[in-house]
Amino acid sequence: MVQTVWVSSPGSWASKKPACHRHGKQTRWKRGFVRAIIQHPCPRHVPKGPGKARMLKKIQICLCFFFVSGILYEISLLSSCFFSYMPMSKHFLTPEQVLNLGKSIIFLETTERLEPPPLVSCSVESAARIYQDRPIILFMKGLTNDTAFDLNSSYAAFSLLSSMKNVFIFPLQMETIFQETPLLQWYNEVVPEQEKNWVHISSDASRLALIWKYGGIYMDTDVISIRPIPEESFLAAQKSRFSSNGIFGFPAHHKFIWDCMENFVLKYNGNIWGNQGPFLMTRMLKAICNLTDFKGTEDHSCRNISFLNPQRFYPIPYPAWGRYYEVWDKSPNFNHSYALHLWNFMNRNRRAVVAGSNTLVEKLYKAYCPTTYEDLIQNAELRDFTQSEDVV
Repeated sequence: MVQTVWVSSPGSWASKKPACHRHGKQTRWKRGFVRAIIQHPCPRHVPKGPGKARMLKKIQICLCFFFVSGILYEISLLSSCFFSYMPMSKHFLTPEQVLNLGKSIIFLETTERLEPPPLVSCSVESAARIYQDRPIILFMKGLTNDTAFDLNSSYAAFSLLSSMKNVFIFPLQMETIFQETPLLQWYNEVVPEQEKNWVHISSDASRLALIWKYGGIYMDTDVISIRPIPEESFLAAQKSRFSSNGIFGFPAHHKFIWDCMENFVLKYNGNIWGNQGPFLMTRMLKAICNLTDFKGTEDHSCRNISFLNPQRFYPIPYPAWGRYYEVWDKSPNFNHSYALHLWNFMNRNRRAVVAGSNTLVEKLYKAYCPTTYEDLIQNAELRDFTQSEDVV
């Protein structure tokens, strides 16, 4: 049966009247999508003659083409919202475009290294799995806009993370990030070569500026996500009356973060480790809230900021950080935790995850970053063994 199709683009509507209403059937798509009227014409209105029939057929083909194209366009827009990108398409997006999607999970690498170690890879992968509807962004200082980087090169972790549909890796350009914040003047005046804690200080500053501008959650690269954080405005207690800055989240342009940036500059002292990090967050929180000790697993709240219980991210405190690398008779369930901070700063001897060791950290890798475990732990050890056999 011959069908006549009238198609309109979003924002307009076909004005042509159907030739027949008696046998007509209309289909309307939801507002914002391509809409179409499909009309089954009355027999008496079918044009006669081969010329008219051919012309009608051409018109139908053209209209069908526009109809299908419009639908595919709308679907592509929806898909992009849920990070259903084709493997290469996301690499054409800019940091600002991704950050403007909102609710990003942000990681920072402020050293020059281009190969993320397994713990960094695990942190990013676990977040990508837990927050599948949110962009996961790793900013790396070692990258530049001119870096010719082959994703299939020997940088295994870089390739692994780049292949995840909601993971984005961008250069960390501090001067751009600090624009229109109190940190820009400080950044222009400071001499990084004279700062003994510059890797940490520059990270402390960058995370504040990014969360101020775009909102979302910041996480250190030694944090393994195990379940979603339900709070929007929060700080993580490392212990009673003391805040970490290794994990925090706020909506864009939150006053608390702006005040933190101002205090960062006002009280700047690069010789004191943590002065611009956890000590900054703690003194700013104490300025507006009466902090008390935690009892049990309850959270505290003040001025619409949640101060989350140490059990949420620090169930193993930093003096006992080595327990992550030990074998437990019975592994903890971490039922009260959203993520686990592994205290990599304390790991000066560079204890690593070993396949088959049955340590707590190996079990965490298997459960929350299985691709990292398989590619960077199991396969790496197999490659090393094979190469040593070849040498012998």
